[in-house]
Amino acid sequence: MQVATNGFGGAILSTVPYYMDRHDLVGMKPEDIAQAHMQDLAVQSRFDVNFLTYWFDMGRQTAFCLATGPSGDAVEAAHRASHGLVGTQIIEVDQTAVERFMGGLLSHQPGEPYVETAFRTILFTDMEGSTTLTQRLGDAAAMGMVRDHDRIVAAALGRNGGSEVKHTGDGSMSAFPSVTSAIRSAIEIQRDVEGLGPSGSPPIRVRVGLAAGEPVTERNDLFGAAVQQAARLCQIAQPGSILVSSGVHDLARGKGFRFGPPRRRRLKGFDEPVSAYEVLWRD
Repeated sequence: MQVATNGFGGAILSTVPYYMDRHDLVGMKPEDIAQAHMQDLAVQSRFDVNFLTYWFDMGRQTAFCLATGPSGDAVEAAHRASHGLVGTQIIEVDQTAVERFMGGLLSHQPGEPYVETAFRTILFTDMEGSTTLTQRLGDAAAMGMVRDHDRIVAAALGRNGGSEVKHTGDGSMSAFPSVTSAIRSAIEIQRDVEGLGPSGSPPIRVRVGLAAGEPVTERNDLFGAAVQQAARLCQIAQPGSILVSSGVHDLARGKGFRFGPPRRRRLKGFDEPVSAYEVLWRD
């Protein structure tokens, strides 16, 4: 049984699935979306649906609704009956994953206009040679290095508004509401990790990969394309370096970061080579 908040801020208990849908909009304002959400709440009980919250990005003219219900078709039917703004895509999602990617669920008074983007930058870290590290230092010392890595990552997330999605054994996956905060965190992680390691041993080095995207795309998985691309960039990054996708690079232009020239990379799971940029983080 899962606990969530309903559209009016109250607690509910639910065993039904969670769904997130994407709406491509033209000429919509925060007031229009707030009114549409109110219309959803007015009809939701007819379809056994509970509209929990939404994200509206005015610049991109996209909205993403989070709801519980017996099926995606039921969520679509409720939208159709309330205001006719049917989502272009809908996927089943895990509540905990949504909260981690989005940094928690939004809690706004129904009818209150607001703007809140669902676009996120995904950051992966990976410690170089963790297996070799264990063999060389022993389990206790190697776990100490992993804990140091986790502490450094957590501190960078806290300073830059990121949220940890999960540990990946010898690394982590995190999400950020802005590209600049994600790149800043990546640089801070590399600077704090540099030189980390037991006396007399080679320093611990970390790979970092970043990509950005929206939660509901053509892949039926939460942030599927962005997560996969960030993970693959992390895998091919040189130890001690930060690789970002072309999308991250373009959004970070003029923000004070330095990048190497673009390089075409072949990433597992992607049909065509993609452009990647290295963040030049050392002074």
